[in-house]
Amino acid sequence: MLYALMCKDKPGSLELRMATRPPHVEFLKGLEAQGVLKMAGPLLGDDEKPIGSLVVIAASDKAEAEAIAARDPYAIAGLFASVEIRAFNWVFKNPEA
Repeated sequence: MLYALMCKDKPGSLELRMATRPPHVEFLKGLEAQGVLKMAGPLLGDDEKPIGSLVVIAASDKAEAEAIAARDPYAIAGLFASVEIRAFNWVFKNPEA
């Protein structure tokens, strides 16, 4: 099952995001190597600066998706004000379909 992790940054946390980006990218590369990561990228504000993240992963259930989300260096650093995890059905332009 696929899960979308919709993560919103705490206000005024761009500096923390940028400082934590290298370990976050390495974490995502590790998920990609395991076949877990399907797509990811920053959510942008009106000024086109990052205000959050959208990450789509494969997990056996929501509990596993929550555990993966909790291991993200951004989450560990306290960057996110909120994280919403929803089952996701990738219908259009899914390269695996």
